[in-house]
Amino acid sequence: MSSAMFRSFSVFNYRVWFIGALVSNVGAWMQATALSWVVLTELTDNDAGAMGVTMALQFAPPLLLVGVTGLVADRFDRRRLLMVTQSVLLLLGAAIGVLILLGVMTLPLMYAFALALGVVAAFDNPARQAFVSDLVARENASNAVALNAASFNGARMIGPAVAGIVIVAVGTGWVFLVNAVTFLAMIVALGMIRVDELI
Repeated sequence: MSSAMFRSFSVFNYRVWFIGALVSNVGAWMQATALSWVVLTELTDNDAGAMGVTMALQFAPPLLLVGVTGLVADRFDRRRLLMVTQSVLLLLGAAIGVLILLGVMTLPLMYAFALALGVVAAFDNPARQAFVSDLVARENASNAVALNAASFNGARMIGPAVAGIVIVAVGTGWVFLVNAVTFLAMIVALGMIRVDELI
């Protein structure tokens, strides 16, 4: 029963990808939590409107650009595309963290970063989802997708909790820097994948 449940892990490429994606997803949820916290407590005085704008800027691009980003994920080498999106997300996270630590982050600047994160995520998300089918044979695809979903939901529980601990311990800026480092896990995983074994 358990071996059937985890059968996708018998594939080297999927194992490497799963670990990288899990670490990266935990970081992404840490960042999402810290971003909201910064807007509410550091850049405004609990302004729910500003928080709403920040969320809209992050989540509107994946919805509005879905026709274009889906086409890009189908047309281009998904592994290389993910290397680009993950690298850009790493740089954005690091930049936000540095600006917060230097005390120069402003609300308009955070809006710009939120929009940039949303646009990059719009290309990253469909490529990630489609890439799973490149890693495992068709008979294991549903199992791989299910494990991915479990990983994503696990990260959604762990990420905000870790973010809260880091915010209390060392401050919000460090959450973004930690998140930037987590993207390295995905980039390393993508680099380790055996291209000749992709489906």
